[in-house]
Amino acid sequence: MAKVIVIEDDPDISLLVSHKLRSSGHDVEVETDGQAGLAAVRSVKPELVILDWMMPRMNGIEVCEAMRADPELAEIPVLMLTAKAQEIDLERAYGVGVDEYIQKPFSTRELVVRVERLLSA
Repeated sequence: MAKVIVIEDDPDISLLVSHKLRSSGHDVEVETDGQAGLAAVRSVKPELVILDWMMPRMNGIEVCEAMRADPELAEIPVLMLTAKAQEIDLERAYGVGVDEYIQKPFSTRELVVRVERLLSA
């Protein structure tokens, strides 16, 4: 069982993701904006962070940049869930240190496979 923080402002998506991960045996905490999410990551030091790109108070790119700049958080894997689908968005996400990138809408099966791959790396 891994500790996972989901940072997602859409309640339907955060519920879907958290339910699927809990049913896979993970301990999941959900935050609804980037600033609260980053504070939770700093406090909990999870084994994985799943975050949305477009969120209030701090977007997913800013959260990932802050994590990569902090030596205590820099090695935590980040999986980004986003509606952004252009190649330039993908390049920007990977450029700031995102480990996996899944476009919305997404398959929960694909989500679980990628989560397990990141946790076993």
